[in-house]
Amino acid sequence: MVWHEPLQKSLVGVKRAQILHAGRPAKVLRSMLAKQPADTLLEALHEVLDLLQQKSSLTTRDFGVFGSLLHGFYHPRLSDIDLVIYGIEKLNCLRETLDTLYRETQSPLRNEFTSLKSVEGKRWKFLKYSLKEYVWHQKRKLIYALLHHKKSGRTIKAEFEPVKQWKEIRNGYSPDTRITPKGWTKLLARVTNDSEAPFMPSIYQIEPVKIFEGKHVDHIQRVVSFVEEFRMQAQRDELVVVEGNLEQVAMPNEPFHLVTLSYGPRYYEQTLKIHRTNSLELS
Repeated sequence: MVWHEPLQKSLVGVKRAQILHAGRPAKVLRSMLAKQPADTLLEALHEVLDLLQQKSSLTTRDFGVFGSLLHGFYHPRLSDIDLVIYGIEKLNCLRETLDTLYRETQSPLRNEFTSLKSVEGKRWKFLKYSLKEYVWHQKRKLIYALLHHKKSGRTIKAEFEPVKQWKEIRNGYSPDTRITPKGWTKLLARVTNDSEAPFMPSIYQIEPVKIFEGKHVDHIQRVVSFVEEFRMQAQRDELVVVEGNLEQVAMPNEPFHLVTLSYGPRYYEQTLKIHRTNSLELS
């Protein structure tokens, strides 16, 4: 357990001395690309990156690998292609490129989430967020792809994990900050800034429209989500339904409230979704 100053409590963590090895996504990718691919998965990796470079201004230096590729225990005939994309500008370029490729009939890449078939057999436990809503949100994120790889004879999933560049990383809390739980809340809100929505944690600046449940407090300024399913859920000016843990953030200059979506009690009751998604069609 590691002491967390703003929360004034111990959280699960790993001390520096306990870390045996830290994989560097960009460095490992460069090493892979410097050699002839040794198997069909690495050939598919080359194919994806070559295609993106042909269709955009992106270069291999904008990417890294994560998951089994990063740590070297992938299975050539079973594993997916897990790529990191660095920085908001490069992410926007990638999404525009993938959007174009998904519309081309001859493209080997297509959107993973085009119908409910993409989640067939998936175990789903969220109570306020349906599988249909999940697929609709996932489709428009444009970071999930399927590659039809002829040589291996299989369809390979490719995921692009948004990660901030070093210059984009900053700590928003001082050691004097204190965060206090204020119970459960459910509200309708308008997103005023989504620039940090692609990263982890996903941060949405919001303007409350109506509070349905919980304390009626002033200055609910943001949603902070540590839940993968709620990454890139909403864009600026969209109305969202949010349900989760209300917290008060006491800072020296300006105290405010936020809604945190994270691991803990009532995990599957949490939600962050576009208002009225039940009326939206998958197309």
